Amino acid sequence: MRIYLASRSPRRRELLHQIGVPFDTLIFRTGQRSDAEVDETPLAGESAVDYVERIARAKAEHGWSLVALRRLVPQPVLSADTTLEMDGRIIGKPVDEVDAMAILSRLSGHTHRVLTGVAVHFQGRTEYILNVSEVRFRELEEEEIRHYVMTGEPMDKAGAYGIQGRAGMFVEHLAGSYTGVMGLPVCETAQLLKRFGCNPI
Repeated sequence: MRIYLASRSPRRRELLHQIGVPFDTLIFRTGQRSDAEVDETPLAGESAVDYVERIARAKAEHGWSLVALRRLVPQPVLSADTTLEMDGRIIGKPVDEVDAMAILSRLSGHTHRVLTGVAVHFQGRTEYILNVSEVRFRELEEEEIRHYVMTGEPMDKAGAYGIQGRAGMFVEHLAGSYTGVMGLPVCETAQLLKRFGCNPI
């Protein structure tokens, strides 16, 4: 069974390929014409756990509405959302290079949680799972933070880093799922897809 992936993330595409899931990509509008249904602005007082679930479910359900609107072949819609949490605060994607440097400076020498929620919607039914990992960064020097930000790698990633890229050398300890920190926990995702009759591999 094919599915739709409601994400622009090349990392999520790569991970679905890795576990043998055939998929088509659903693209949401961005910028000034972005879809309000998938606005990623945290709500006042919203916890990271509630935030990732709300966004992942919204993306899957909005993706399904686009399948109907565009008269596409009905297939399950998979979506995911990843965010960081440290000291009870949500850390999303950096807005610019200065913000990226500030985020990485906060993470330096500390442990943070990476939460990735995955949702699948098909014919009125939504299933959801949450993966939580703990990541500890070693102490980072200001110069290496600056050099890393200059590569551009942090700019589209929650927490301003990609563990599968150059920031892998910042990670002193990981407890949890490496692929979950990348943005799609493959173990939980495979189990979720099985509930819809899609058996990876």
